[in-house]
Amino acid sequence: MRDTLNFYFSQPKRRRVLAGAAGLLALGLAGCRSAAPNPDPGRLRRIAEARWPHHFNIEGTVAGGLSGIDYDPIRGEYLLISDDRSDLAPVRYYIARWPQPQAARPEPLGVVQLQRPGGGPWPNRRRAVEGFPVPDPEALRLRPATNTLLWTSEGDIARGFGPALYESARDGRFLREFSLPAMFRPDPAQRRGPRDNLTLEGLALTPDGRFAWLGMENALIQDGPEPTTGAPGGPCRFTRIDLETGQADRQIAYVPDAIPLRPLIPGSYADNGVSEILMLDADRMLVLERAYATGAGNSLRLYEIDTRAASDVLAIDALAPNNHRPAAKTLVADFAALGLSRLDNTEGMCWGPPLPDGKRMLVVVSDDNFNPLQITQFAAFEYADRP
Repeated sequence: MRDTLNFYFSQPKRRRVLAGAAGLLALGLAGCRSAAPNPDPGRLRRIAEARWPHHFNIEGTVAGGLSGIDYDPIRGEYLLISDDRSDLAPVRYYIARWPQPQAARPEPLGVVQLQRPGGGPWPNRRRAVEGFPVPDPEALRLRPATNTLLWTSEGDIARGFGPALYESARDGRFLREFSLPAMFRPDPAQRRGPRDNLTLEGLALTPDGRFAWLGMENALIQDGPEPTTGAPGGPCRFTRIDLETGQADRQIAYVPDAIPLRPLIPGSYADNGVSEILMLDADRMLVLERAYATGAGNSLRLYEIDTRAASDVLAIDALAPNNHRPAAKTLVADFAALGLSRLDNTEGMCWGPPLPDGKRMLVVVSDDNFNPLQITQFAAFEYADRP
């Protein structure tokens, strides 16, 4: 996500004043109910909600910025990646157990530092190393067949490094970086390619473990604008990576909603985009859209798509309405109607262990941006698939 603190410090002074004076003050507000298409009734039922405290200390690190979550059914552990760009501690993921969501909060078990190529921690922005990006971690998935981790970075666009998909060992050792299509390379002139901090926010693994889908938060520059409160933005590209060959073999387009909330101060910060994706089966995917508007709070909407119903856009240089068919989407749930104590910046989503009746448990986590006005929120839901 264009997280609020990173966004704030990267903006010109005038825009920072607007975001700082109005936006940061309102970060703790709960998300408002927003007009949305009617969801499928009863698809999600809240089971539990829990929080980690602000600046939670785990083995000497600040646990926050949790942007990705996955579940290891063999060990009964959750894996949680932080989007800290090594400013508070080196790039890392946390391990936790949550065996009884109704009774307690997740219990932290440890932290693992993710290594850069050649070994050692990734650099931070103050000590950037020539030839190495400063990763902005966003999503994480466990590959059960290899017991390795896939994780995405939104890139280091200002220094010329595009978004990336990495693979690491469970102990953090760097294994490889995947080759992504040329369209994801930054353009110094900013006429095409990815927008800073609006890139690979979502990561999904097919049930057979062969393919990974990468979900963009917003459109590439050449594909269209960012969304507004009046209109959707350009289409996001979801790219399928064949993990055996290491190459992209398919790509589809997905159009997020217009920003569903209006900021209380006209002209102040608001956004909407894809914050996570998750496979339902080999072809169907859940897509989480997360919006924020200054003073109004957050909106979270969960959609379902069928990847087979969208055209392949991998060979299309710039997306336009007449040259592709985006994925049709069905609203599964508006989180404002699910009984949570508040809505925050939810960015991680995974399947937990099956429930006693055999139904799936969907688990989400929010990224607090290391901001005391936000929260690290875990929530578990019973998920009912459509017949």
